[in-house]
Amino acid sequence: MKISTKGRYALRMMIDLAQHRGKGFIALKDIAERQGISKKYLEQIVPMFSKTNYLKTNRGFQGGYQLAKSPDKYTVGEILRLTEGSLAPVACLENDPVECERSEECLTLPIWKGLQKVIDDYLDKITLQDILDGK
Repeated sequence: MKISTKGRYALRMMIDLAQHRGKGFIALKDIAERQGISKKYLEQIVPMFSKTNYLKTNRGFQGGYQLAKSPDKYTVGEILRLTEGSLAPVACLENDPVECERSEECLTLPIWKGLQKVIDDYLDKITLQDILDGK
């Protein structure tokens, strides 16, 4: 498993919005400037979050984005799954149930399932608020 640039930038964008919560709608150009990320790249990421009600949007002069919920309601795991699609360490775990024809006799499958559990447990415990609090 390798987190893509899209996943890393999406997490940085969400952290930035959490840091500036309560300051109204935040323009993508401001996030891009603070985070050193191309505005065009952020424009590709935002729709993933807008469609799932993770963000509130406002168009026009005072337009921009803000979190739809408080920072303690977003986990790193859900943000990365939204952008990455899967955090599975091996392809055979991307579907549930496992669709591999060898899954019944595969001696390594329990290893990969264990690794998947560690990844999920770790990333699903960390919220945006935890990051802001330095935990």
